Amino acid sequence: MTAPGPAGTPSGQASGAPGAATTPGQDGAAGAPLRHLYSGKVREVYQLPGGPLLLVATDRISAYDYVLPTLIPDKGKILTQLSLWWFGRLADLVPNHLVDAPIPAGFAGRAMACQRLSMIGVECVARGYLAGSGWQDYQRTGAVCGVTIPPGLAEGARLPEPIFTPATKAPRGEHDENIPVTSVAAQLGGDTAAELERITLEVYRRGAGLAANGGIIVADTKIELGYDAQGRLLLADEVLTPDSSRFWPADRWRPGHPQPSFDKQFVRDWLDSPESGWDRHGGAEPPPELPDWVVTRTRDLYIEAYERITGDRWP
Repeated sequence: MTAPGPAGTPSGQASGAPGAATTPGQDGAAGAPLRHLYSGKVREVYQLPGGPLLLVATDRISAYDYVLPTLIPDKGKILTQLSLWWFGRLADLVPNHLVDAPIPAGFAGRAMACQRLSMIGVECVARGYLAGSGWQDYQRTGAVCGVTIPPGLAEGARLPEPIFTPATKAPRGEHDENIPVTSVAAQLGGDTAAELERITLEVYRRGAGLAANGGIIVADTKIELGYDAQGRLLLADEVLTPDSSRFWPADRWRPGHPQPSFDKQFVRDWLDSPESGWDRHGGAEPPPELPDWVVTRTRDLYIEAYERITGDRWP
């Protein structure tokens, strides 16, 4: 990771309200104050004494390129603990950015110590089902990121094979855009593009297989990759979480319409509802506070995803 901004530092608005246990200036294990490097939409990045980075997941939640004014209790801890679980189960496929360094007590459970990487300048996305921008691409062109898909598929349909659908990393306030693999090859070279595709699809297949044991469909997922000082590609940031993936309950999967999910789609749906009173196309008006029942339900969905995937009870 390069600073400012770690692997996967989200584009768009950043908030000065970091959520639980993320006050800049906390002390590291040796008593030295941490150096605050960056505030992302949902993460804070610090430098630990000795050089490693501290990637802190807050309880903030974002939607439609806005940081919402309401926190989701324990969200940052859930994402961190689920990512750590996955890093351990993917280590034989691709090494990751984690390093062995003490985590300051104020960040316990919601932070990872990691090495700096030179990040790949594209989003690496794998899709196994038609949803989101992939579904929109398919409706317009019959393809997703230049990959031709059989005609006649419905929203939420399973693809014949998982596909690699990279996207741009947009500047702050702008949207990522799907791009064909040929654009990645032109930007980074053919060999690098092929390696990104291989790793992304292997991570997706492993993740989808393990999540299926808990009755979860991984419709798609986004991963972040970067080079270490030795030139190795490492998996970074978060991996296979409700913030970076679409998780669907397998027993309720019905192609032909949007699927119920264990991710923040629940929040997006409320924001799009008449109850919120917010028009995301209406200009610069920020989103409203989330009502308590939306906060509670969102937290419950994140916990259920964690418990189904890991097989462990959330503390």
